[in-house]
Amino acid sequence: MTTASLREKPVRDLARLAKQHGVQGWHSMRKDQLIRALVRKAKSRLDGRPVVSAEPARPRAEAARHVPAGGQRDPEVARRIAEARERLARAKNLATGPEGGRAASRSRPRDRMVLMVRGPHWIHAFWELTARSITRAQAALGPEWHGARPVLRVLEIESGIQGTPSERVVREIEVHGGVKNWFIDIREPLRCRVEIGYLAGSGRFHALARSNAVSTPAASQADTLDAHWGEIVDDCERIYAMSGGYSPENNSTELQELFEERLQRPMGPPAARVAGGEQARDEHQPIDFQLEVDAEMIVYGATKPDAYVTLQGEPVKVQADGTFRVRVEMPNKRQVLPIIASAADGSARQTVVMAVERNTKSMEPYGRDSGEY
Repeated sequence: MTTASLREKPVRDLARLAKQHGVQGWHSMRKDQLIRALVRKAKSRLDGRPVVSAEPARPRAEAARHVPAGGQRDPEVARRIAEARERLARAKNLATGPEGGRAASRSRPRDRMVLMVRGPHWIHAFWELTARSITRAQAALGPEWHGARPVLRVLEIESGIQGTPSERVVREIEVHGGVKNWFIDIREPLRCRVEIGYLAGSGRFHALARSNAVSTPAASQADTLDAHWGEIVDDCERIYAMSGGYSPENNSTELQELFEERLQRPMGPPAARVAGGEQARDEHQPIDFQLEVDAEMIVYGATKPDAYVTLQGEPVKVQADGTFRVRVEMPNKRQVLPIIASAADGSARQTVVMAVERNTKSMEPYGRDSGEY
């Protein structure tokens, strides 16, 4: 057995020879190490000397981990397993802790979920869930609990037979514990609600909470600044309105409650002041209350990128993709707006005439006495 003859053999054969000749640590050796160990083994048999293994000695602690004494698990391995189980449990636990404000003053925590429209392409889901609900979900799912995943489901609300609304699951989003807010991207205008719960491997879904119903606006209805909204506080009235806050049909008590908790003020039109302490208004006293209203219109469209477009004879800038967008004054009268697009070489022209009318009336101011409802 020479070094040259061993180099011609593949690693698999070298490992088999090392095992047959009793070379310690052969399973972790590279080819050069196997060759040196086999050569030393052959020389030792000729010289009658013991062979020293080429495998580096492992530290005692490491050997103890691989070969536990008395069948006991190594403490380090047990700690890592416990940490992994704890991380999985935290990711699965959707229970949320109490927050400050009015929510902390509630004597009994409860589950709630609120859906808000943040623009034509985003809806914002907020939820609060109690630990008791998670425990009930675990009991309800039974053996399926271990494989169940926390899921946020988007339900499209459709018109069913004879106008009865029906719901269809259009999206399932896997979420995790430790959060109570989730932004969901929307591609097309959608009327929907969301629900949160656990989805088992069999397809069974255990719901924990459901939200109010909302309708997202079409992208063309949004201003260019809408895509860069800041916090809800900066545009709370508009978000509240788009989320159904002022709609008798879609309004949700939880939606109003959430906004009032976060903003620390009532939402909606101001309530009439009816009580005592306020001095009644003299009906002959003039009302010092003013309201001025004006309006403008946005005209937008699309044509060839190199077209020449005019509105009422004024040139309109056309973007690289052929779209254009221009603000137009709306005086209190009827007006006719011709929009003309001409090909760059003058070979074609298209005209669209838009007739609009504004009719604004200013009503007399009305004052309410403190005793009126």
